[in-house]
Amino acid sequence: MVMKIFDLYDISEVKVEDLGLKRVIGLEPKLLVKSKGRLNEKYNRTKINVVEKLINYLAVPGHRGKRHRIITGRASGKYSRNAKTVIEAFTIISNKTKSNPVQVLIKAIENAAPRDEVTSIEYGGARYPQAIDVSPMRRLALALRNIVHGAYDKAFGKKATMAQALANELMNAAENSNESFAITKRNETEKQADSAR
Repeated sequence: MVMKIFDLYDISEVKVEDLGLKRVIGLEPKLLVKSKGRLNEKYNRTKINVVEKLINYLAVPGHRGKRHRIITGRASGKYSRNAKTVIEAFTIISNKTKSNPVQVLIKAIENAAPRDEVTSIEYGGARYPQAIDVSPMRRLALALRNIVHGAYDKAFGKKATMAQALANELMNAAENSNESFAITKRNETEKQADSAR
C-alpha cells in the first residue's frame, strides 16, 4: 500500500529537479503532515514535509518587512483550517492541470526560489550593498513565503477565496509566469544582486 498525503495525493513519483533544493525539500510520505514542532532543530528542519511547511506559512499572512500589512480572519493559526485551504487549492490544481498538485508545488518552489540576494556590508564606516548566494534552506523559505504572500494579496478584499488564489499562484509560479507574485519578487531580488556585484 502506498502512503498518500491526506490520503489523496501520491508523492512517490514526485521529483525535485533543482539539485540545490533536493536536500532540503522534505518529501517523506505521511498521511497527516503534522510534526507538531518535534523536528525543530537546525538540520531536522529538512525532514519536515514541504506541504506542512506551506500550511505553516499560511498561518502568518501579514509580514512584509517588520510590520503586519495584512490582518485577516482567514489566518486564525488553526492547523486544520490552513490544511483545509491547502487541500482545496490542491483539488483546484488537480482539476485544472490533470497532474499531481504536489509536483506543481515543487515546480513552483524551484521557479520562485532566488539564487542571489543583497546584503549590507559595513567597511570603513560606510555601508555597501553586496551580492551573495542564497543558502538552500533560505531559498525554500523565501519561495514559500512569497507564494503565500502573493496568494493573500490576490484574495484580500477580493472575490477570490484563499484556496483559489493559492492555486492560481502555484500554477503561475510552476509555469514561470510573470503574473505570479513570487516569480516577480525573485526577478526583482536577482536584479538587485546583479547591480550590487
